[in-house]
Amino acid sequence: MLKGTYTALITPFKGPHNKIDFDCLELLLEEQLKNNIEGVVVLGTTGETPTLLQEEQLSLIAFVVKKLKNQMDIIIGTGTNSTLTTIQQTKIAQDMGADKALVVTPYYNKPTQEGIYKHFEALSSETTLPLIIYNIQSRTGRNIDTDTMSLIAELPHVVGIKEASGNIEQMMDVLSKIHKPSFSVMSGDDALTFPLLALGGHGVISVVSNLMPGLVKNMVDLCLKGDFEAARLLHFRLLPLFKGAFLESNPAPIKEAMNIKGLNVGGVRLPLCTVTNETRIKLHGILGALL
Repeated sequence: MLKGTYTALITPFKGPHNKIDFDCLELLLEEQLKNNIEGVVVLGTTGETPTLLQEEQLSLIAFVVKKLKNQMDIIIGTGTNSTLTTIQQTKIAQDMGADKALVVTPYYNKPTQEGIYKHFEALSSETTLPLIIYNIQSRTGRNIDTDTMSLIAELPHVVGIKEASGNIEQMMDVLSKIHKPSFSVMSGDDALTFPLLALGGHGVISVVSNLMPGLVKNMVDLCLKGDFEAARLLHFRLLPLFKGAFLESNPAPIKEAMNIKGLNVGGVRLPLCTVTNETRIKLHGILGALL
């Protein structure tokens, strides 16, 4: 069952043309292993997937699978706004050694709830790879209603949801209405991980664990053990960074924070831009207080 702390990996870049820095990526993966993170998400939002060429995406999958296979869960983001392309991408990820696929709601097309359901129905009928549904209305323009999600949860191979609606009431509805034993509700928003786990959620797919894997995992593990008093202290310790990571469009702030810490992960690719000086100063202050 999907449970614990999973890192939504950044894609490190180097040089004036922002080539993928595989040496840096290897160091980041080793840090995830060292801190016993349950799994990583490759080619998600935080990985700047829309800016990566297809050959780069395949190279990233191959590199991570070679490094991590059988050591932690490898989750590949395969969702697109085309059902046929999503099926194709998911099959490729499966053939390359992925353990699960993270599949975002189709974006731009603005499908109806029926269209959203049929999209995932078609995908689940064409692959045997475990599927995590990614609900993030702020990026897709469409929320998955809980009634629709209840139907999707019953489809073959659907094992959970990355809930990034930002709506704690909706998260409560999902937890209370979906009773499939093997179905996990994962936070897609670092700042809402603690309250979601207190309500019965199962873990987080985290941006901040790129930088602070040990602290994020410790907070999640404490929650899963029922030690909410100790977890609450960690939540409030990390909360400024949880907020700081989204001062501008993800992943520009978390990459800047990692660079401040000396991890040298490079910048972001257009159309994203390096954070403003105001955000940089705030991140320095947040990290100074945290560390």
